[in-house]
Amino acid sequence: MTAFSPLAIGPHIVQPPVVLAPMAGITNAPFRTLCREFSGGKGLFVSEMITTRALVERNEKTMQLIRFDATEQPRSIQLYGVDPVTVGKAVRMIVDEDLADHIDLNFGCPVPKVTRKGGGSALPYKRPLLRAILNEAVANAGDLPVTMKMRKGIDDDHITFLDAGRIAVEEGVTAIALHGRTAAQHYGGTADWEAIARLKEHVPEIPVLGNGDIWSADDALRMMRETGCDGVVVGRGCLGRPWLFADLVAGFEGTGAYAAPGLRVVADAMVRHARLLGEWLGDEARGVIDFRKHVAWYLKGFSVGSEMRKKLAVTSSLDELSAQLSELDLDQPWPVGADGPRGRTSGNNRVVLPDGWLKDPYDCSGVSEEAELDTSGG
Repeated sequence: MTAFSPLAIGPHIVQPPVVLAPMAGITNAPFRTLCREFSGGKGLFVSEMITTRALVERNEKTMQLIRFDATEQPRSIQLYGVDPVTVGKAVRMIVDEDLADHIDLNFGCPVPKVTRKGGGSALPYKRPLLRAILNEAVANAGDLPVTMKMRKGIDDDHITFLDAGRIAVEEGVTAIALHGRTAAQHYGGTADWEAIARLKEHVPEIPVLGNGDIWSADDALRMMRETGCDGVVVGRGCLGRPWLFADLVAGFEGTGAYAAPGLRVVADAMVRHARLLGEWLGDEARGVIDFRKHVAWYLKGFSVGSEMRKKLAVTSSLDELSAQLSELDLDQPWPVGADGPRGRTSGNNRVVLPDGWLKDPYDCSGVSEEAELDTSGG
Protein backbone atom coordinates (compact mmCIF):
# COMPACT_ATOMS: atom_id res chain seq x y z
CA MET A 1 0.00 0.00 0.00
CA THR A 2 1.24 3.47 -0.88
CA ALA A 3 1.72 5.70 2.17
CA PHE A 4 0.22 9.17 1.85
CA SER A 5 1.36 12.18 3.80
CA PRO A 6 -1.04 13.98 6.14
CA LEU A 7 -2.77 17.02 4.65
CA ALA A 8 -1.85 20.34 6.22
CA ILE A 9 -4.55 23.04 6.09
CA GLY A 10 -2.63 25.79 7.82
CA PRO A 11 -2.06 24.53 11.39
CA HIS A 12 -4.64 21.76 11.01
CA ILE A 13 -3.34 18.29 10.14
CA VAL A 14 -5.91 16.16 8.32
CA GLN A 15 -5.13 12.45 8.40
CA PRO A 16 -6.24 10.64 6.39
CA PRO A 17 -6.32 13.47 3.83
CA VAL A 18 -10.09 13.29 3.32
CA VAL A 19 -12.54 16.22 3.24
CA LEU A 20 -16.34 16.19 3.24
CA ALA A 21 -17.47 18.49 0.43
CA PRO A 22 -19.93 21.26 1.31
CA MET A 23 -23.36 20.38 -0.09
CA ALA A 24 -26.42 22.60 0.27
CA GLY A 25 -29.06 21.13 2.55
CA ILE A 26 -26.89 18.07 3.19
CA THR A 27 -23.70 18.81 5.13
CA ASN A 28 -25.41 20.38 8.11
CA ALA A 29 -24.33 19.58 11.66
CA PRO A 30 -26.31 16.29 11.92
CA PHE A 31 -24.83 14.82 8.74
CA ARG A 32 -21.34 15.96 9.70
CA THR A 33 -21.84 14.24 13.07
CA LEU A 34 -22.75 10.96 11.37
CA CYS A 35 -19.77 11.10 9.04
CA ARG A 36 -17.39 11.96 11.89
CA GLU A 37 -18.72 9.10 13.99
CA PHE A 38 -18.06 6.61 11.22
CA SER A 39 -14.58 8.03 10.61
CA GLY A 40 -13.64 8.00 14.29
CA GLY A 41 -13.20 11.75 14.14
CA LYS A 42 -10.63 11.58 11.35
CA GLY A 43 -10.86 13.89 8.32
CA LEU A 44 -12.15 17.41 7.75
CA PHE A 45 -15.91 18.09 7.58
CA VAL A 46 -17.00 21.36 5.99
CA SER A 47 -20.28 23.17 6.60
CA GLU A 48 -22.78 23.70 3.84
CA MET A 49 -22.16 26.91 1.94
CA ILE A 50 -22.81 30.20 3.72
CA THR A 51 -23.59 33.36 1.75
CA THR A 52 -21.36 36.18 2.94
CA ARG A 53 -24.04 38.84 2.70
CA ALA A 54 -26.44 36.72 4.79
CA LEU A 55 -23.72 36.15 7.38
CA VAL A 56 -22.85 39.83 7.66
CA GLU A 57 -26.56 40.65 7.98
CA ARG A 58 -26.94 37.90 10.63
CA ASN A 59 -29.72 36.13 8.79
CA GLU A 60 -31.42 33.81 11.28
CA LYS A 61 -31.20 30.70 9.11
CA THR A 62 -27.57 31.42 8.31
CA MET A 63 -26.65 31.84 11.96
CA GLN A 64 -28.11 28.41 12.66
CA LEU A 65 -26.13 26.87 9.81
CA ILE A 66 -22.82 28.02 11.32
CA ARG A 67 -23.50 26.37 14.68
CA PHE A 68 -20.98 23.61 15.28
CA ASP A 69 -21.14 20.70 17.67
CA ALA A 70 -18.69 20.97 20.56
CA THR A 71 -16.84 17.92 19.23
CA GLU A 72 -16.16 19.45 15.79
CA GLN A 73 -12.50 20.32 15.50
CA PRO A 74 -11.47 22.08 13.42
CA ARG A 75 -14.66 24.00 12.66
CA SER A 76 -14.79 24.56 8.93
CA ILE A 77 -17.06 27.06 7.12
CA GLN A 78 -17.48 27.46 3.38
CA LEU A 79 -18.30 30.98 2.23
CA TYR A 80 -19.78 32.16 -1.04
CA GLY A 81 -19.55 35.77 -2.14
CA VAL A 82 -19.10 38.01 -5.17
CA ASP A 83 -18.27 41.33 -3.54
CA PRO A 84 -14.72 41.62 -2.15
CA VAL A 85 -15.73 44.06 0.59
CA THR A 86 -18.60 41.86 1.81
CA VAL A 87 -16.37 38.78 1.72
CA GLY A 88 -13.79 40.64 3.78
CA LYS A 89 -16.42 41.67 6.34
CA ALA A 90 -17.70 38.10 6.62
CA VAL A 91 -14.22 36.72 7.17
CA ARG A 92 -13.45 39.40 9.75
CA MET A 93 -16.70 38.56 11.55
CA ILE A 94 -15.72 34.88 11.69
CA VAL A 95 -12.33 35.80 13.14
CA ASP A 96 -13.57 38.40 15.64
CA GLU A 97 -16.41 36.21 16.94
CA ASP A 98 -14.44 32.94 16.84
CA LEU A 99 -17.01 31.27 14.60
CA ALA A 100 -14.66 28.85 12.82
CA ASP A 101 -11.09 27.60 12.53
CA HIS A 102 -10.91 27.32 8.74
CA ILE A 103 -12.55 29.20 5.86
CA ASP A 104 -13.17 27.74 2.41
CA LEU A 105 -14.35 29.89 -0.52
CA ASN A 106 -16.77 28.51 -3.13
CA PHE A 107 -16.05 29.20 -6.79
CA GLY A 108 -17.60 25.99 -8.07
CA CYS A 109 -21.36 26.46 -8.00
CA PRO A 110 -22.86 25.81 -11.50
CA VAL A 111 -26.47 26.66 -10.61
CA PRO A 112 -27.97 28.97 -13.30
CA LYS A 113 -29.45 31.49 -10.87
CA VAL A 114 -25.92 32.02 -9.52
CA THR A 115 -23.92 31.97 -12.76
CA ARG A 116 -26.37 34.29 -14.55
CA LYS A 117 -25.31 36.95 -12.02
CA GLY A 118 -21.61 36.18 -12.45
CA GLY A 119 -21.19 34.13 -9.30
CA GLY A 120 -20.01 30.61 -8.53
CA SER A 121 -18.14 28.80 -11.28
CA ALA A 122 -18.56 31.80 -13.59
CA LEU A 123 -16.53 34.09 -11.34
CA PRO A 124 -12.94 32.83 -11.86
CA TYR A 125 -13.21 33.89 -15.50
CA LYS A 126 -12.98 37.46 -14.21
CA ARG A 127 -9.39 37.26 -13.01
CA PRO A 128 -9.24 40.68 -11.27
CA LEU A 129 -12.42 40.00 -9.31
CA LEU A 130 -11.18 36.61 -8.18
CA ARG A 131 -7.92 38.18 -7.06
CA ALA A 132 -9.72 40.96 -5.17
CA ILE A 133 -11.97 38.49 -3.31
CA LEU A 134 -9.06 36.27 -2.33
CA ASN A 135 -7.02 39.28 -1.26
CA GLU A 136 -9.78 40.56 1.03
CA ALA A 137 -10.41 37.11 2.49
CA VAL A 138 -6.78 36.40 3.30
CA ALA A 139 -6.13 39.91 4.58
CA ASN A 140 -9.01 39.64 7.06
CA ALA A 141 -8.46 36.02 8.09
CA GLY A 142 -5.63 36.60 10.54
CA ASP A 143 -4.24 33.19 11.52
CA LEU A 144 -7.15 31.27 9.99
CA PRO A 145 -6.27 29.33 6.84
CA VAL A 146 -8.25 30.26 3.71
CA THR A 147 -8.80 27.64 1.01
CA MET A 148 -10.87 27.62 -2.16
CA LYS A 149 -12.89 25.16 -4.25
CA MET A 150 -13.37 25.62 -7.97
CA ARG A 151 -14.13 23.90 -11.26
CA LYS A 152 -12.05 23.60 -14.43
CA GLY A 153 -13.81 26.54 -16.00
CA ILE A 154 -17.06 27.64 -17.57
CA ASP A 155 -16.88 25.24 -20.51
CA ASP A 156 -14.22 23.60 -22.66
CA ASP A 157 -13.61 26.89 -24.49
CA HIS A 158 -13.22 28.91 -21.29
CA ILE A 159 -10.91 27.01 -18.96
CA THR A 160 -9.80 28.96 -15.90
CA PHE A 161 -8.36 26.60 -13.31
CA LEU A 162 -4.66 27.13 -14.02
CA ASP A 163 -4.91 30.93 -13.95
CA ALA A 164 -7.10 30.75 -10.86
CA GLY A 165 -4.63 28.46 -9.15
CA ARG A 166 -1.75 30.83 -9.76
CA ILE A 167 -3.79 33.79 -8.49
CA ALA A 168 -4.65 31.80 -5.37
CA VAL A 169 -1.00 31.11 -4.62
CA GLU A 170 -0.06 34.75 -5.15
CA GLU A 171 -2.83 35.92 -2.78
CA GLY A 172 -1.90 33.57 0.05
CA VAL A 173 -4.54 30.86 -0.23
CA THR A 174 -3.57 27.80 1.82
CA ALA A 175 -4.93 25.02 -0.43
CA ILE A 176 -7.09 24.50 -3.52
CA ALA A 177 -9.72 21.88 -4.27
CA LEU A 178 -10.50 21.23 -7.94
CA HIS A 179 -13.68 19.54 -9.16
CA GLY A 180 -12.62 17.99 -12.45
CA ARG A 181 -15.62 19.25 -14.40
CA THR A 182 -16.61 22.50 -16.06
CA ALA A 183 -19.72 24.43 -15.10
CA ALA A 184 -21.32 23.24 -18.35
CA GLN A 185 -20.89 19.63 -17.28
CA HIS A 186 -22.67 20.18 -13.97
CA TYR A 187 -22.43 16.63 -12.57
CA GLY A 188 -22.61 14.73 -15.85
CA GLY A 189 -20.00 12.80 -17.75
CA THR A 190 -16.70 11.80 -16.19
CA ALA A 191 -14.55 13.99 -13.96
CA ASP A 192 -11.23 14.95 -15.53
CA TRP A 193 -8.65 13.74 -13.05
CA GLU A 194 -5.86 14.74 -15.43
CA ALA A 195 -6.79 18.38 -14.76
CA ILE A 196 -6.17 17.75 -11.06
CA ALA A 197 -2.72 16.42 -11.90
CA ARG A 198 -2.01 19.48 -14.07
CA LEU A 199 -3.05 21.83 -11.29
CA LYS A 200 -0.79 20.02 -8.83
CA GLU A 201 2.14 20.51 -11.21
CA HIS A 202 1.15 24.15 -11.77
CA VAL A 203 0.96 25.16 -8.09
CA PRO A 204 3.47 22.97 -6.24
CA GLU A 205 3.69 25.56 -3.46
CA ILE A 206 0.39 24.57 -1.80
CA PRO A 207 -1.75 21.44 -1.36
CA VAL A 208 -4.15 20.51 -4.16
CA LEU A 209 -7.22 18.42 -3.39
CA GLY A 210 -9.08 16.40 -5.99
CA ASN A 211 -12.86 16.21 -6.29
CA GLY A 212 -15.13 14.31 -8.65
CA ASP A 213 -16.26 10.70 -9.10
CA ILE A 214 -15.06 9.36 -5.75
CA TRP A 215 -17.67 6.71 -5.04
CA SER A 216 -15.54 4.42 -2.87
CA ALA A 217 -12.36 4.38 -0.82
CA ASP A 218 -10.60 2.64 -3.70
CA ASP A 219 -11.54 5.57 -5.97
CA ALA A 220 -9.97 7.98 -3.48
CA LEU A 221 -6.75 6.00 -3.31
CA ARG A 222 -6.61 5.73 -7.09
CA MET A 223 -7.11 9.48 -7.50
CA MET A 224 -4.25 10.17 -5.11
CA ARG A 225 -1.93 7.78 -6.96
CA GLU A 226 -2.89 8.90 -10.48
CA THR A 227 -2.90 12.66 -9.93
CA GLY A 228 -0.37 13.21 -7.14
CA CYS A 229 -2.93 15.35 -5.32
CA ASP A 230 -2.53 15.95 -1.60
CA GLY A 231 -6.04 15.01 -0.53
CA VAL A 232 -9.54 14.18 -1.74
CA VAL A 233 -12.88 15.95 -1.39
CA VAL A 234 -15.87 13.61 -1.26
CA GLY A 235 -19.36 14.88 -2.08
CA ARG A 236 -22.10 12.89 -3.77
CA GLY A 237 -20.36 9.59 -2.97
CA CYS A 238 -21.40 9.85 0.67
CA LEU A 239 -25.07 10.65 0.05
CA GLY A 240 -26.95 8.03 2.04
CA ARG A 241 -23.57 6.51 2.89
CA PRO A 242 -21.99 8.27 5.88
CA TRP A 243 -20.05 5.05 6.54
CA LEU A 244 -18.01 5.84 3.43
CA PHE A 245 -15.79 7.77 5.82
CA ALA A 246 -15.10 4.57 7.76
CA ASP A 247 -14.11 2.99 4.45
CA LEU A 248 -11.86 5.95 3.62
CA VAL A 249 -10.05 5.63 6.95
CA ALA A 250 -9.69 1.86 6.45
CA GLY A 251 -8.43 2.37 2.89
CA PHE A 252 -5.84 4.99 3.73
CA GLU A 253 -4.68 3.22 6.89
CA GLY A 254 -4.83 -0.26 5.34
CA THR A 255 -6.61 -1.64 8.40
CA GLY A 256 -9.18 -3.98 6.92
CA ALA A 257 -12.35 -4.55 4.95
CA TYR A 258 -14.90 -1.92 3.97
CA ALA A 259 -18.25 -1.50 5.70
CA ALA A 260 -20.82 -2.93 3.20
CA PRO A 261 -23.60 -2.72 5.84
CA GLY A 262 -26.74 -4.81 5.60
CA LEU A 263 -30.17 -3.19 5.58
CA ARG A 264 -30.58 -3.49 9.36
CA VAL A 265 -27.50 -1.33 9.95
CA VAL A 266 -28.59 1.07 7.21
CA ALA A 267 -32.05 1.40 8.77
CA ASP A 268 -30.51 2.19 12.16
CA ALA A 269 -28.36 4.89 10.53
CA MET A 270 -31.44 6.34 8.83
CA VAL A 271 -33.32 6.67 12.12
CA ARG A 272 -30.30 8.18 13.85
CA HIS A 273 -29.85 10.68 11.02
CA ALA A 274 -33.51 11.72 11.25
CA ARG A 275 -33.29 11.98 15.06
CA LEU A 276 -30.19 14.18 14.87
CA LEU A 277 -31.94 16.45 12.38
CA GLY A 278 -34.91 16.81 14.71
CA GLU A 279 -32.69 17.67 17.65
CA TRP A 280 -30.78 20.20 15.57
CA LEU A 281 -33.95 21.84 14.24
CA GLY A 282 -35.69 21.66 17.61
CA ASP A 283 -38.66 19.84 16.10
CA GLU A 284 -38.93 16.10 15.50
CA ALA A 285 -41.42 16.42 12.64
CA ARG A 286 -39.29 19.00 10.84
CA GLY A 287 -36.29 16.73 11.24
CA VAL A 288 -38.07 13.72 9.73
CA ILE A 289 -39.46 15.82 6.91
CA ASP A 290 -35.97 17.18 6.16
CA PHE A 291 -34.67 13.61 6.20
CA ARG A 292 -37.04 12.51 3.43
CA LYS A 293 -34.65 13.59 0.69
CA HIS A 294 -32.07 11.11 2.01
CA VAL A 295 -34.33 8.03 1.90
CA ALA A 296 -33.70 7.02 -1.72
CA TRP A 297 -29.94 7.41 -1.30
CA TYR A 298 -29.83 5.19 1.78
CA LEU A 299 -31.99 2.50 0.18
CA LYS A 300 -30.32 2.45 -3.24
CA GLY A 301 -29.93 -1.15 -4.42
CA PHE A 302 -31.96 -2.74 -1.63
CA SER A 303 -35.17 -4.63 -2.36
CA VAL A 304 -37.81 -2.14 -1.26
CA GLY A 305 -41.14 -2.02 -3.04
CA SER A 306 -42.38 1.12 -4.71
CA GLU A 307 -45.31 1.45 -2.31
CA MET A 308 -43.02 1.31 0.72
CA ARG A 309 -40.68 3.84 -0.87
CA LYS A 310 -43.66 6.17 -1.29
CA LYS A 311 -44.65 5.71 2.36
CA LEU A 312 -41.11 6.40 3.56
CA ALA A 313 -41.05 9.55 1.46
CA VAL A 314 -43.96 11.05 3.41
CA THR A 315 -43.10 10.06 6.99
CA SER A 316 -43.40 12.79 9.61
CA SER A 317 -42.35 11.17 12.92
CA LEU A 318 -39.53 8.97 14.19
CA ASP A 319 -42.01 6.31 15.31
CA GLU A 320 -43.56 6.23 11.85
CA LEU A 321 -40.15 6.04 10.17
CA SER A 322 -39.00 3.24 12.49
CA ALA A 323 -42.22 1.30 12.07
CA GLN A 324 -42.10 1.42 8.29
CA LEU A 325 -38.44 0.44 8.17
CA SER A 326 -39.19 -2.52 10.48
CA GLU A 327 -41.55 -3.89 7.83
CA LEU A 328 -38.65 -4.37 5.41
CA ASP A 329 -36.53 -7.50 5.09
CA LEU A 330 -33.78 -6.13 7.31
CA ASP A 331 -31.60 -9.20 6.80
CA GLN A 332 -30.72 -8.09 3.28
CA PRO A 333 -26.95 -7.82 2.77
CA TRP A 334 -25.28 -4.86 1.12
CA PRO A 335 -26.52 -5.09 -2.49
CA VAL A 336 -24.19 -5.72 -5.39
CA GLY A 337 -24.08 -2.59 -7.53
CA ALA A 338 -25.13 -0.20 -4.78
CA ASP A 339 -21.84 1.65 -5.10
CA GLY A 340 -21.40 4.16 -7.88
CA PRO A 341 -22.97 7.47 -8.91
CA ARG A 342 -25.44 9.05 -6.51
CA GLY A 343 -27.26 12.36 -6.47
CA ARG A 344 -27.38 14.74 -9.42
CA THR A 345 -25.96 13.50 -12.73
CA SER A 346 -27.21 16.05 -15.28
CA GLY A 347 -24.64 17.35 -17.74
CA ASN A 348 -23.96 19.19 -20.99
CA ASN A 349 -25.82 22.28 -19.86
CA ARG A 350 -25.55 25.71 -21.39
CA VAL A 351 -24.07 27.95 -18.72
CA VAL A 352 -26.28 30.97 -18.11
CA LEU A 353 -24.10 34.08 -17.84
CA PRO A 354 -24.59 37.84 -17.68
CA ASP A 355 -24.78 39.57 -21.06
CA GLY A 356 -21.33 39.99 -22.56
CA TRP A 357 -19.65 38.07 -19.73
CA LEU A 358 -17.18 36.24 -21.97
CA LYS A 359 -16.09 39.28 -24.00
CA ASP A 360 -13.35 40.36 -21.61
CA PRO A 361 -12.00 38.35 -18.66
CA TYR A 362 -10.69 41.57 -17.13
CA ASP A 363 -13.91 43.60 -17.26
CA CYS A 364 -15.71 42.95 -13.96
CA SER A 365 -18.54 45.46 -14.31
CA GLY A 366 -21.19 42.79 -14.86
CA VAL A 367 -21.05 41.33 -11.35
CA SER A 368 -23.95 42.12 -9.03
CA GLU A 369 -24.42 41.47 -5.33
CA GLU A 370 -27.65 39.80 -6.41
CA ALA A 371 -25.47 36.81 -7.23
CA GLU A 372 -25.25 36.15 -3.50
CA LEU A 373 -28.20 33.79 -3.35
CA ASP A 374 -28.92 31.19 -0.73
CA THR A 375 -27.96 28.23 -2.82
CA SER A 376 -24.94 26.03 -3.29
CA GLY A 377 -23.21 23.32 -5.24
CA GLY A 378 -19.83 22.77 -6.74
